[in-house]
Amino acid sequence: MPFLPVARRLVVAVLALAALAAAPAPAPARDEADDDVSFWVNPDTGAARQTAAWSRQGRFADAWTVARISVQPQAEWFSVDDPGPRVRSIVERAAEAERTPVLVAYFVPDRDCGAYSAGGARDGDHYRRWIDDFADGLGPHGAFVVVEPDAVAHAVAEDCEGADDEERYELLAYAVDRLKRQAGTRVYLDAGNAGWIPQVRRLVTPLRLAGVERADGFALNVSNFHTDEVSAAYGHELARALGGEPHFVIDSSRNGNGPYKGDEPWCNPPGRALGRAPTTRTGDPAVDAYLWVKRPGESDGTCRGGPEAGRWWPRYALELARNSLG
Repeated sequence: MPFLPVARRLVVAVLALAALAAAPAPAPARDEADDDVSFWVNPDTGAARQTAAWSRQGRFADAWTVARISVQPQAEWFSVDDPGPRVRSIVERAAEAERTPVLVAYFVPDRDCGAYSAGGARDGDHYRRWIDDFADGLGPHGAFVVVEPDAVAHAVAEDCEGADDEERYELLAYAVDRLKRQAGTRVYLDAGNAGWIPQVRRLVTPLRLAGVERADGFALNVSNFHTDEVSAAYGHELARALGGEPHFVIDSSRNGNGPYKGDEPWCNPPGRALGRAPTTRTGDPAVDAYLWVKRPGESDGTCRGGPEAGRWWPRYALELARNSLG
């Protein structure tokens, strides 16, 4: 069939782009922004392995489609004990490539209030040791770190029955302060998304207690689907409520078609698409970056036939990538 050689060439071309993405970035021209950042692409993700597997199987069209995910920089999540060695490995590999990694600290006690992503530290002391280990792993290398997705918003929404919100805010503040001691580390405390806590004033005191004023800013839309425009408007409103000039980052990984209008819109919703590629060239002085914090193709949880949260799900990855082609 004449399609196969063409598809094979397309796959090779996309994999070549992946190699370029992992190569050292050229020096910026004089008129480029001083804070322009090139993010690190991990060559060993679920998307990269799937691209290679489908290429070997002759599924060249699907391989090319999913390769649209593999060539983009995505966050590395840390959600189990002993994070230091893996943090160190990632930041050193990124430094060799002259790129900046995006990392997610996700180990707060009573994580996800016992839902699909349940887990985290046993108690406050365990969490402080975990953060210390994470921070030590960073060493002198730069990174963007998103601190504890959903942790503040869960507390504000009172989702965790019997939770000690005061201790949670203290632990988050400890994480912010400890991570900021590492040279070149930019820290963004998660603040939920535009559809979770509509009244931004409710977030102000909790975010301050959790150390947002000592961070580089806050993160929005992590693992969610609100459009960049909606998230940016919400971020500006929250920034004004916090006072000063706080900055923020937006997770644009799966928001190409906006949010799902149905039950559990946050959990593997159908019909979604990849969003804007990661960049620090946002055109908005308050938005430090659009990032792919949630890794497209990794499940939100065991809903709609998905595997456990964080597991690679080829069918969903293919749908996201296909829907972004239109």
